[in-house]
Amino acid sequence: MSKQVKVIEIDEVAIRFSGDSGDGMQLTGTLFSDTSALFGNDVSTFPDYPAEIRAPQGTVGGVSGFQVHFGHTQINTPGDYCDVLVAMNPAALKANFHWTKPDGIIIYDSDAFDEKNIKKAGYKEDPFAEEQVGAIHLIGAPISSMTKETLSGTGMDQKSILRSKNMFALGIVSWMFDRKLDHAITFFKSKFAKKPALIEANTMVLHAGYNYAENIHALTISYKVRPAKIEPGFYRSVNGNQTTAWGLIAAAEKAGVPLFLGSYPITPATGVLEELALRKDLGVKTFQAEDEIAGVCTAIGASFAGNLGVTSTSGPGLALKSEAIGLAVMAELPLVVVNVQRGGPSTGLPTKTEQADLMQALYGRNGESPVVVIAASTPSDCFDYAFESARIALERMTPVILLTDGFLANGTEPWRIPDLKKYPKINPPFAKANTEDWLPYARSAETLAREWAAPGTPGLEHRVGGLEKMDGTGTVSYVPENHDLMTKTRDEKVNRVVDLIPDMEIIGDEDADLLVISWGGTYGHMLTATSEMRSEGHKVALAHFNYIKPFPKNTAELLGKYKKHLVCELNLGQFANYLRMSFPNHNYKQYNKIQGLPFIIQELKDAILKNLEEK
Repeated sequence: MSKQVKVIEIDEVAIRFSGDSGDGMQLTGTLFSDTSALFGNDVSTFPDYPAEIRAPQGTVGGVSGFQVHFGHTQINTPGDYCDVLVAMNPAALKANFHWTKPDGIIIYDSDAFDEKNIKKAGYKEDPFAEEQVGAIHLIGAPISSMTKETLSGTGMDQKSILRSKNMFALGIVSWMFDRKLDHAITFFKSKFAKKPALIEANTMVLHAGYNYAENIHALTISYKVRPAKIEPGFYRSVNGNQTTAWGLIAAAEKAGVPLFLGSYPITPATGVLEELALRKDLGVKTFQAEDEIAGVCTAIGASFAGNLGVTSTSGPGLALKSEAIGLAVMAELPLVVVNVQRGGPSTGLPTKTEQADLMQALYGRNGESPVVVIAASTPSDCFDYAFESARIALERMTPVILLTDGFLANGTEPWRIPDLKKYPKINPPFAKANTEDWLPYARSAETLAREWAAPGTPGLEHRVGGLEKMDGTGTVSYVPENHDLMTKTRDEKVNRVVDLIPDMEIIGDEDADLLVISWGGTYGHMLTATSEMRSEGHKVALAHFNYIKPFPKNTAELLGKYKKHLVCELNLGQFANYLRMSFPNHNYKQYNKIQGLPFIIQELKDAILKNLEEK
């Protein structure tokens, strides 16, 4: 007798896959999110994994998770709380139960909930009783034993068999949300092209999980999420590290110069290095240096030789690169420094997100060393801000620091592949060979950028270095008045970059009672929170900053339109303090979070409401 399945149509849903680091939760979540994106849903994801490479199996410290939020409406965040939690062991439940909605669903591997694993996770006897699950619907599935049974005749050893159990979980969730299995099977064929036995094993387990969900009486409801209405075009699922790399490639092509990346691997920025290393076919040169200092110095050397010099890092590496960035300021060479922010200080929280490198980016160098600072907002717009960072560096002969963060670097969303013909040509100020009376530090009267001369070009021989330069000639100078002149000139050169920056635009009510201010990778959460507040009848507006040094031209005018200002950021108030320094005539209230996690929409709404109610 077949069961009656009730199909419920919903607008959006968040699913969190969670288990040991070796349980393949990142892959499971990625395959499900890619399948949903191919179906036409809007998607946002948030991978969450431990920093310890070999955390003890079955412990909370070793739990790895992947949350995917998809729907037929616009999705701006990975979701605060999940509708469905897939827990592969008790530790996964322990780490993620508080992220599950009170009326949600927990699918768990009942085989893994034995006495040993329960104790190891920190429970006494019954994890579900101790968590007080209430109205949460529990679905226990013998995932491990069913995986063993499915592959019992394949000749594989037990350890290899259990590596496929994540595909059983994927099969269950795919049935629940009416997702086809084609994409996952295509992935198996590509990933294991030389190992047909693994293709067959994973395919068998995936189908077994799907069929199990279809046949058991515990699952009597399936959910339908219609495709989203999106702008026509070609899309692909991307993370911020990928699009950052591609934006740099596009800029080098538009400028007609080679791209060179000198970098040292560091979480969560390594993906930029890895992605660019794959692009030898596009003329990209990458160098994995022995340390952070060597990475940035090779990039500066490449820039001196006429390349777009780039280095990528995270907060600890940015600290190590600081003196060399000052060298690029002094030599006035184009350099892009990609800083993928993470929790600190020291090693801190290397796999968690934060916005606490802002002051380091602005001022973390000896002497007066002004650089342009830009911050990306979403995984997909990392492409545009990487392109703009390179354009500014190349056309204005100055270092640019591009701030992303762990949330943007690892999170994914659908990206509409742009038409590069619509992107502007980049015009570096190349010096002309054999120019009479050429001076290496002669400047454009408009931009103050000096000319870029490749070494060895006849008539353009010159020296660069870390000692102060004489105006015009570039020779070493200790003249006090010249140091004053050159310091102010380099600062003004950065300030004049404002001519390349678009004006700030407010999202929301022009006559709002409160202006909410944010920057960088918090955009999706800030947009969602302020939009919900407006739909509930509150008069609020959002000013989200991407260009931080210099600020857009209309920033002072914009801030002056509002009586109340609330600055929200994932640090202790660095942007708020920077605003106080730059535009002191306002009382900036703060809402700060520094837990290695993105904002939660409700906590933002509570903070906004509190500030609206204050007299």
